Amino acid sequence: MTCDDARELLQPLADQELDLAQKLDVERHVRSCVGCAEYLHSLTELRQSIREKAPYYRAPEGLAGRVQAAVRAAAKKEARPRLNWGWAAVSLASAAAILWGAIVLRSGSSSQRDLLAGDVVAGHVRSLMANHLLDVPSTDQHTVKPWFNGKLDFSPQVKDLTDEGFRLAGGRLDYVNGRAAAAMVFERRKHVINLFVWPASQGAPSGSLAVSRNGFNLVHWKAGGLEYWAVSDLNPAELEDFARDYQK
Repeated sequence: MTCDDARELLQPLADQELDLAQKLDVERHVRSCVGCAEYLHSLTELRQSIREKAPYYRAPEGLAGRVQAAVRAAAKKEARPRLNWGWAAVSLASAAAILWGAIVLRSGSSSQRDLLAGDVVAGHVRSLMANHLLDVPSTDQHTVKPWFNGKLDFSPQVKDLTDEGFRLAGGRLDYVNGRAAAAMVFERRKHVINLFVWPASQGAPSGSLAVSRNGFNLVHWKAGGLEYWAVSDLNPAELEDFARDYQK
């Protein structure tokens, strides 16, 4: 995929409009292209800024009745029907836009976190399907942590949780939430845990969260200015144990 091809799909990617095959193709290109990665990051930040800072407007009282009346009036008029119907269509579109904006803006941080959860699950599945689980295979935290130096604009914390029953397998670079992220890989019996880490953006949802998506369990938390998402097919209780051990 060329940069020109990717640029046409970056906006749909940021808006979660691509199918899985297109999403994988574009993300594969973005991981190897700094220019496209920066452009996608700017799109994601703009999208998040609009969600967080755009004013909330309620549809005025009686708008639905006025729209219906305008449509009925336009239908009765024979002269210049196209112009009248066009005006009615604009009115309907305006009403729909207002109502949709109200729904989106009222959803707030929970919708943002839902989108992130879906993106994290997609990253986890992608790592297992594409045989790209590890860029640096190592059980030594002092090997994995320095490997990230110079590859990211932040320094992820890497911990050895072998004594707690979670074996460090290594790490890799990934792309989540519209930006480059660190992915640290742990193993619990035959279960793989991906721990995605990236800098927390202003206004990002705070507090811990444990959810399930598409058969996978996730735990989310923030610490030290970083955002953490652990995802696995491991049962919820053990994944929460992992999250607590990592935060100690």
